[in-house]
Amino acid sequence: MNATVLLITFLLYTLLLFGIAFITSRKADNQSYFTGNKKSNWFLVAYGMIGASLSGVSFMSVPGNVYNEKFFYLPMLLGMIIGYAIIALLLLPLYYKMNLTSIYTYLDNRFGNYSYKTGASFFIVSRLLGATVRTFLVIFVLYNFVLKEIGIPFWVAAAVFVILAILYTMKGGVKTIIWTDTIQTTFMIVAVVVSVFFICKEMGWSFTDMFVNVHGSEYSKVFDTDPSTATNWMKRFLSGVLIPVAMTGLDQAMMQKSLSCKNIREAQKNVFTSVIMMIPMNLLFLILGAVLAIYIQQHGGLLEGITSVAGKVEADKIFPTVAFSLKPVVGVIFFVGLISAAYPTCANALTSLTTSTCIDIVGMDKRKEWDDKKKESVRKTVLLIMAVLFVVLIMFFNMVKNDAVINMVYQIAAYTYGPLLGLFLFGMFTKIKVLDKAVPVVCIAAPVICFILEKFVFSFGFSLIAVCALLTFAGLLLFRKSAAVK
Repeated sequence: MNATVLLITFLLYTLLLFGIAFITSRKADNQSYFTGNKKSNWFLVAYGMIGASLSGVSFMSVPGNVYNEKFFYLPMLLGMIIGYAIIALLLLPLYYKMNLTSIYTYLDNRFGNYSYKTGASFFIVSRLLGATVRTFLVIFVLYNFVLKEIGIPFWVAAAVFVILAILYTMKGGVKTIIWTDTIQTTFMIVAVVVSVFFICKEMGWSFTDMFVNVHGSEYSKVFDTDPSTATNWMKRFLSGVLIPVAMTGLDQAMMQKSLSCKNIREAQKNVFTSVIMMIPMNLLFLILGAVLAIYIQQHGGLLEGITSVAGKVEADKIFPTVAFSLKPVVGVIFFVGLISAAYPTCANALTSLTTSTCIDIVGMDKRKEWDDKKKESVRKTVLLIMAVLFVVLIMFFNMVKNDAVINMVYQIAAYTYGPLLGLFLFGMFTKIKVLDKAVPVVCIAAPVICFILEKFVFSFGFSLIAVCALLTFAGLLLFRKSAAVK
């Protein structure tokens, strides 16, 4: 694949995003950045959330992981339907009733300032780690298939990518992101469909042949009934319920866009619509994964190139390896889909991290002595700090990467979103008061205990997030006050 062609493709796509950003950021202010002035169209938000939720991880890791884990991801998708219903019916009404800009303000009202700062801090850590892992995956491919050939160092690639994401969201914030997410979701869907078409064509398959061959292959197995494995279907289903609640419903980046809708009804329509569209999209990723696995088995030379010294197939390399081995048009389409998945991840994360830090940590909304110019200056400073941290963490993941990125993402989610999930569950479903100063201790202790259990006792797989949430819930009970919340 010609590196120059891919580099030109990347630049043209980036210019398109900047054009959209220019149009949407006119007359933008701080409220546009944080809430989109609460005028966002619910369908655009729902459609764009697909791209933001799927990201480069789904685009590459979900199809690639089929080679090692078959369709064991599917029970998790079924659980997500319940998870998104919980978001729409329980969490969104709470957020709208309290008229929140940052969702973690709820913790301040329910428990106190220490709980509030703890929740916001856990979000910042979790979003930083999770988003940088996702962004790293894209830059990794961009570097290995494009930039390495022309002598550009990895750290330069990481820095430039993050800077570009900053520039097109710096002024418009949420308002810009909603429109760019719509474009990027469209490109990602087209890329997957076209990739499936060309790979099937290469193998001489019709549309019917594809379904017959995928269904008859070893990769179509859906349910792992072994309770001792991380891929057990009950563990996956349970995690499918809880992960969207934690990673979407308790995530400032995702909820920030839902809270930009005109009212609660439109926000709920956005959530239900996004999950309805997301399920078939993920199914398409799984079908693509099976097609890729069959193709790569038939072409042993490709398989050798992505097998580690330890003899394990590197799942994240399967899709790009196959795409770039076919006709140039397939490589270009794959590349467009990949950057379409990556930009929302990076831009959404930077915007939400900036929002949470400004509102929750700095307390910008409470500083009446600051004028709009001062607030804008602080916001931009925070954004730049987050960008530097992004680049540093991307470099770190480049040094330690040794697993499919999707597994890494959900491991991070378990240890960081787990305490958040426990906090919100305790706050919403009990009226018990807790010792506010003890909350940070509980939220740190829970993931530490989880790590020890996972390491030495039992493999929880993706359901580790449930264990972490339950430990947090139990810890809060230990530090209860005698009086209940009225």
